[in-house]
Amino acid sequence: MDLTEYYRGLADSDFERAKKDAKKQYSYMKGSTARYHGYLVYTLFIPKLFTAEMAAYFKSIVKTTYGILVKVIEEYEKNPEYRKLFGFDKRLEELIVRPDRYDCKLPIARIDLFFNEDNFNFQFCEFNTDGSSAMNEGRELYNSLKVTDTFKRFKKRYSVKMYEYFDSWVKEFTSIYATYKDKVENPHVAIVDFNPEGAVNEFTEFKKSFEKAGYSCEICDIRDLKYEGGALLSPVGNKIDAIYRRAVTCDIMAHYDEVQPFINAVKNNDVCIIGDFKTQVVHNKLVFKILHDKMTAAFLTEEENNFIADHIPFTTNLTPEAVEKYHVLDDKDSWVIKPEDSYASKGVHAGVEFEDAEKWKEAVLESVNSGYLLQEYCTPYESTNIDLLYHEDAPYRKFSNITGLFVYNGKFKGVYSRIAKNSIISTQYSEMSLASVIVKGEKKKEHNKL
Repeated sequence: MDLTEYYRGLADSDFERAKKDAKKQYSYMKGSTARYHGYLVYTLFIPKLFTAEMAAYFKSIVKTTYGILVKVIEEYEKNPEYRKLFGFDKRLEELIVRPDRYDCKLPIARIDLFFNEDNFNFQFCEFNTDGSSAMNEGRELYNSLKVTDTFKRFKKRYSVKMYEYFDSWVKEFTSIYATYKDKVENPHVAIVDFNPEGAVNEFTEFKKSFEKAGYSCEICDIRDLKYEGGALLSPVGNKIDAIYRRAVTCDIMAHYDEVQPFINAVKNNDVCIIGDFKTQVVHNKLVFKILHDKMTAAFLTEEENNFIADHIPFTTNLTPEAVEKYHVLDDKDSWVIKPEDSYASKGVHAGVEFEDAEKWKEAVLESVNSGYLLQEYCTPYESTNIDLLYHEDAPYRKFSNITGLFVYNGKFKGVYSRIAKNSIISTQYSEMSLASVIVKGEKKKEHNKL
C-alpha cells in the first residue's frame, strides 16, 4: 500500500479528529524552536514517509557521491590546471590548498536532490557543505507528529524511525578532531557564523550536545573573534581549539577584511577548523559543470562517470553564446538560472515560474556574464498533501518535493524534506518543510483497520 495514501486514509476516516490533530500539531510547532531567522517553519499535515528500501538507496547514493566529491577536492589540491576550471579568488585558493591537518576532506554536507519516489530516478539539485542546516527543523517537525492521534494510529501498523542529528554530529566531529595533528585532550569548541542568532535554536542544540559529550562550547559571531599570541580567542577571551564552521565561504570572502583574526589563525594552523575551506570546491555550484568536464572524467572510474551522466543535470556558464546556442529565451521551461555561489536558493530563477516570456527574458539578460549558471531544469516529484494546520477547509493538492540527505564524515545520517506549491522549491517562493519518517516495515501483529 502507498504509505501517503494510507496516512490520508487515516485522516479521512475521521476527519474531525484529523482537524483536532492539526490544531495540536500547530500548537506544538508554535511553541517549538522550529524557526528560521525568527519565522515559524511552515509545514503540512502528512509527513514525508520513506520506506526502508528508499533509506538504503539514499545510503548508496551518499557513498558514491561522497567518493566522487572527495576525489574532486583532491584533484583541486594537487593540480594547478584543474584549479583554473574553478577560477576562485587567489586568497580563497591559498586557503583551500593548505596541507591537510586532519583525515577528512568533507566533514559535513547536505546533498539535495529531486528524487522520484515511484521509480527511484533522481537528479541532484545542489551540494551544501559547512553551512548545512535544518537539523533542528527536522527534530521539531517529527516531535510535532508525536502529539497527533493520526500518527499514533499509523504507528500501530508500521514501525518507524527518526534520525538523530545532534549527538551523532558531535560523535563524528570529535572522531575527525582525533586525527588533527595538534589536538588537545579537552578541546574548547566554537560554533561560528555571521549573526549566529539567526540560527540560535539550532546552534543551541549543537552546543548542548557538545557539552553533554564533555566539551566546553560557545556560539560566536566570526567577526568578533580575536587572535593574540598564537591563539584564537572567543569574544569573552576563551582559547578556541576547534571550530564547527557554519559561516559559509562566500560570506567569509565577502567580509574578508572583517574576519582577519579568524583567517590568520587558520593560515597559521593555530586552530582546527571543521570543515576547512577545501569544502568550497564542491559547495560552489560551478562544480556541476566541472563534473561533466573531461579533466574530471580522467580521474574518475567508469562507474562514477556514468553516475554523473545519469544524475548531474547539464550545467554551463550563463553567457550570451549559451543563451543563443541552447535557445534559452525561446525554451524557458527547460532551464533554470542560478548564481555560482549562493545558498538558501537566493537568486535562483526557473523558466517554468515565468508566465510572461518577456519577464523571463529580462531575468536572463540581467544575469548574463554576472556569475550565473545555466542549468537543465529538473521537474520535481509531486505528492499529495493538505494544508490542514492553517486552513480547516483546505483541499488535498499536489506539492513539489526536494529531498536533502545529511552526510556526516562520509556517512548517511538522515533526511530533510521540503515541498512547495510551485515547481521550484525555494525560500523566496512557497517552500515548506515536512517531518521525514523512515518506515521500517509493517508490524507483524494484527493492525487496526481504518
